[in-house]
Amino acid sequence: MTEFLLGEYDVVVVGAGHAGCEAALASARTNLKTAVLTLNLDSIAFMACNPSIGGTAKGHLVREIDALGGEMGINADKTALQIKMLNVGKGAAVQSLRCQSDKNAYHARMKSVLEHTPNLRIIQGEAQEVMTENGRVCGVKTTYGGILKCRAAILATGVYLNARTITGEVVQNSGPNGFAPATALTENLISLGFSVRRFKTGTPARVSFASLDLDKLTVQYGEDDVGPFSFISETPPENKLPCYLAYTNRATHETILKNLDRSPLYNGAIASTGPRYCPSIETKVVRFSDKDRHQLFIEPEGIDTLEAYVQGMSSSMPHDVQLEMYHSIAGLEHAEFMRFAYAIEYDCIDALDLLPTLEFKKLDGLYTAGQINGTSGYEEAAAQGLMAGLNASLKLRGLPPLVLGRDEAYIGVLIDDLVTKGTEEPYRMMTSRAEYRIELRQDNADFRLTPKGYAAGLVTEERYAAYLKRYSQYESALNEIERRDLPPDATERLLLKHGFERATGSISRGDLIRRGIPLDEIKKEFGGVDFPRSVCESAEVYTKYEGYLKKNRQQIERAKKLEDRLLPEDTDYSKIEGLRLEAREKLNKIRPRSIGQATRISGVNPADISVLMVWLTLKKG
Repeated sequence: MTEFLLGEYDVVVVGAGHAGCEAALASARTNLKTAVLTLNLDSIAFMACNPSIGGTAKGHLVREIDALGGEMGINADKTALQIKMLNVGKGAAVQSLRCQSDKNAYHARMKSVLEHTPNLRIIQGEAQEVMTENGRVCGVKTTYGGILKCRAAILATGVYLNARTITGEVVQNSGPNGFAPATALTENLISLGFSVRRFKTGTPARVSFASLDLDKLTVQYGEDDVGPFSFISETPPENKLPCYLAYTNRATHETILKNLDRSPLYNGAIASTGPRYCPSIETKVVRFSDKDRHQLFIEPEGIDTLEAYVQGMSSSMPHDVQLEMYHSIAGLEHAEFMRFAYAIEYDCIDALDLLPTLEFKKLDGLYTAGQINGTSGYEEAAAQGLMAGLNASLKLRGLPPLVLGRDEAYIGVLIDDLVTKGTEEPYRMMTSRAEYRIELRQDNADFRLTPKGYAAGLVTEERYAAYLKRYSQYESALNEIERRDLPPDATERLLLKHGFERATGSISRGDLIRRGIPLDEIKKEFGGVDFPRSVCESAEVYTKYEGYLKKNRQQIERAKKLEDRLLPEDTDYSKIEGLRLEAREKLNKIRPRSIGQATRISGVNPADISVLMVWLTLKKG
């Protein structure tokens, strides 16, 4: 095949899903000439599964992406159908925004953003080879022979590598939603030294809203009193359409159980590893046999379509079984299928082959991001894409990389888990994975990360000015909250109303907040703290949890001492006496940056860490 030049770039991004879009934007917005190569322009930022952004822990990631200068939060705000805050009855650390998105609008707007971004070119085509010269990336070649010369490449291939969909007895070589798979690149990745494995995910059917009996379903409206995802969105998204609740029943479960022999998950047709935290309905019925029903959410896919996504009903059962399953559910008795459910298998890599910057250890200038790294979810993908794009840009600009700590961001937890612990199943972000989650709330993402994004050149002057204004207001709000200027009589009435004894001496709004009295009620009684709602919420949360936050900060400082003890990059751990064999193998494979990272490697125990610390001290002494 004749080779020809398609252009010369600083960075080439392969794939334009949620990871690829953020990677390409991070590169182009930091003034690097960037190309993004996608199998199909119609699949840019496509929501192949649930048409939503955010959710528990995922909402934190979206806020962090936005705080660093990414696009996902803005795009979600501008294309939302409804929005709500999850876990409002729990602590601030686990409260997360979630919006139902207009699938077509989300894709169209993100595609337009890419098209109108300076320094960025979009090309439809399939990558066949990452080209190398003298141990570093020099280009990407397409299946048609096109050469995109570059100094760095980012692979964000999603679930497309050698993808095949499985529905009952029918297996097809296909990407999600009928898009073509990418069949040319995996062999090249193996030749470059990547460890490749097979993962699986799935999606439920889409049914027509017009065929549903909505009177039998429980309506779920959005909330009007929650803020947007983006710190620079001026107003919260408008709630345009409701969602609905439905439930499986005994008949649904019996249909599934009597057809398990036709389920690819149980008859051996699917041998790859699927997501533990987003199982198929077959798995839920078998695993939780004591449950009489499972909750389903009927969610609109867009303002201009009747397609409804049946969340909670992911399946790879044959079409005739799917019909029987769905029609057994109250409200779905006459559901008309527009798209049937399917499972999808795909190639991905072992993220232990990556540095914390998401650069491949064995090839200079090659980065990976998103589901190719073994993760699941749009938000996890977008977070990695932004960090891969930004770190590629920083490297090419001769600047230090940006590696976020576990105490700095959920993004830091996500990437550290991947490159330090690896994953044997599609990885999903959860609040329980963050040991410092009270520090990593979604309300303070801009305080934590916007200065870092600005220093890296990705946060715009507009974003940074908004951050400075909000932070100044926040500090003023904290000072006002702690002023002891409340009238004693009114303070005493408020304390008695909430079951507290009268105070001795002067008291502040902060003292009342720490007793559990909401700031809104305090403001209604005494006035003051006249700042935007988001500022007041951040100030109230900090005040309420100030004692815990101070203790948490002490733990972080102790852990930081281990993170600051850097290990030489060229260390041969097989030669360090006293380390167990397993520890030597794991340390040589992962090559931790610090003692702190070494403590999180599975198979490296406290005794091994003690040996490492003694060895490091002797080496430096």
